[in-house]
Amino acid sequence: MGEREVKRGVVLDRDGTLIDVVRDEETGAISTAFHPSQLRILPGVFAGLRALRDAGYAFALATNQPGPAKGHFSIDAVKRTNDALVALLAAERIAIASVQVCFHHPDGAPGGDASLVGPCDCRKPKSGMLDAIVTALGWARETSWMVGDSAADVEAGAGAGMKTGLVFPSNRCELCPLREGVSQIGKRAVPDVHGATLEKVAAAIVCRGAHVAGPSVKS
Repeated sequence: MGEREVKRGVVLDRDGTLIDVVRDEETGAISTAFHPSQLRILPGVFAGLRALRDAGYAFALATNQPGPAKGHFSIDAVKRTNDALVALLAAERIAIASVQVCFHHPDGAPGGDASLVGPCDCRKPKSGMLDAIVTALGWARETSWMVGDSAADVEAGAGAGMKTGLVFPSNRCELCPLREGVSQIGKRAVPDVHGATLEKVAAAIVCRGAHVAGPSVKS
């Protein structure tokens, strides 16, 4: 029998992991990006993704975007922004193999799309988006990762049977539920690695991957 390559990948959160949140200078309001012009790549992202790519990892994106359910912006706005982000990464020779978006919200808000309000199987911390990605791309769960900036990302990755990485900068904003430290995530969702930037997290993932026995399996 021959050998086949074990496919491994990294599922990436979007906001707070790849791109910065949007801050209104006049009101101080914080929101997620909903237009290509608002894309601001966070420090260490390109370097971290290159390191992971060169180590043999493929990439996918899984993001909660409840804005349409809350009436903040449209589904089309999110799609245009995601397409622009994928193109921006592609220009750096970083390919995103799959993009999964959850537009649902359990409560919604006035003016939101009522069809998107209520429970679902895709909104992180549920693992629906991650399950869809690894199934479609044929990734091995035990050697693949979920990397994000929240407890929901870590819980989703653990629920999908993946390893998890947490991007945790020291200057977390005052609105962040994890502002007091990684320990606030709790026992159910402790990340396998964490670091202040995606570059730091990527270095830890590459180091761990180098100690995994064998890049291929018998078939």
